[in-house]
Amino acid sequence: MESEALKNKRLLIVDDEPDILETLIELLDMCIVDTAPSYETALTFLEKNTYDAAIFDIMGVRGLDLLKVAVTRDIPALMLTAHALDPGTLVSSIKAGARAYVPKDEMADIQDFLIDLMAAHEGAAHKHFKWFARLKPFFD
Repeated sequence: MESEALKNKRLLIVDDEPDILETLIELLDMCIVDTAPSYETALTFLEKNTYDAAIFDIMGVRGLDLLKVAVTRDIPALMLTAHALDPGTLVSSIKAGARAYVPKDEMADIQDFLIDLMAAHEGAAHKHFKWFARLKPFFD
């Protein structure tokens, strides 16, 4: 079962939309989840805790700034966007160290994206782009 790979993994989820946080908590109920509705709250969590992965909204919570902090702490991060896949933000996210860039429309598959993200992070090759293949229709 795929969710077994996520069992008891510690995650930080940051989004300024309460319904997004709620949905992700439900979808990732096998994980130990901290949620933050703001940059400041998320920064406090990142400074005090260790995480197996983080999910950052890009807009509203300074997601790219949080990404920089996560990278320095060796926390693989998945970036969420409510907007269509924007090439500029995609490039900025990848250059800053994001391991995945996912539209909120694809949140139902968040378990798959996180499993791929953590496997890539743990692997020697650090393959970043398995998620890219999953989202090919968005890029076409």
